[in-house]
Amino acid sequence: MKNKIKVISVVGPTASGKTGLSVELAKLLDGEIISADSMQIYKGMDIATAKPDDAEMQGVPHHLMGFLPPEQTYSVAMFTDDARCLIADITKRNKLPFIVGGTGLYVDALLNNIRFHDEERNEEVSTELRERFQKEGIEPLLEELLQVDPDSAQRLSKERNPKRIIRALEFYKTTGKTITEQLALSRTEESPYKAIKIGLSFSDREKLYDRINKRVDDMLSRGLLEEARQVLSSPLSQTSAMAIGYKELAPYISGEASLDDCVEKLKRETRRYAKRQLTWFRRDKEINWLYVDEYNSFDELFDAAVQIINKG
Repeated sequence: MKNKIKVISVVGPTASGKTGLSVELAKLLDGEIISADSMQIYKGMDIATAKPDDAEMQGVPHHLMGFLPPEQTYSVAMFTDDARCLIADITKRNKLPFIVGGTGLYVDALLNNIRFHDEERNEEVSTELRERFQKEGIEPLLEELLQVDPDSAQRLSKERNPKRIIRALEFYKTTGKTITEQLALSRTEESPYKAIKIGLSFSDREKLYDRINKRVDDMLSRGLLEEARQVLSSPLSQTSAMAIGYKELAPYISGEASLDDCVEKLKRETRRYAKRQLTWFRRDKEINWLYVDEYNSFDELFDAAVQIINKG
């Protein structure tokens, strides 16, 4: 372990407070933050993705954020390549790399040295599967996955994440291998990182959901509707089209539904997304969980996180 590169990982569901905690930790420990959020990478998708502004960043350098046009697809393979280069550069400058975000696949692939390759992507197959999902729902796709990759189907049936179910089917149809087999093969090389993992959650799930609901209200007050109009009128990639915050408001923008109904759907879908994130991260036994609602103040939470890092 002594030759491994030290990195700090801060993960958890949306609205759990990852940005605030990681910025304060990075200020204390002379760190720089690499975003592990598959939607914050896009330009112009700021409010819906809760992209931190300059005031929230507090001068801490943030990487892989707001650098890509929404019409371009970004993959886990691209992320791991970019993040590895950034970690090497940050470490070379005697700074501490932080991996911060809620996209579990990005975090796991990077820290566990799981190798993916973009030649395993097939845009045509992916588009066909996404169109099927829009027409038929998730059940037929999950049933098809069960026939060809029962291990993945069983794993993904719990979180019911359309993007990952579609990806697993796309992978099989493109390569003839299951994504389960690929994951096993890709773990052959030991990770070069010594990761200290901190997870944020809530003992009372309703308190997290309340924060999510309030965040959506705040996003609307800051101009989410106008951002949604701009994003929905622009060409989107298969990645950016999956962002929560735009498609839920589309029926209101087109005059097909009331704003109240669309906002309630947005809150509901965001809560479901948070639940899927927690399901994903709970599988990692190396994560040190901090329950935000068990602390009397942010300072107490911050001190607990510092203790975890010092022990690591």
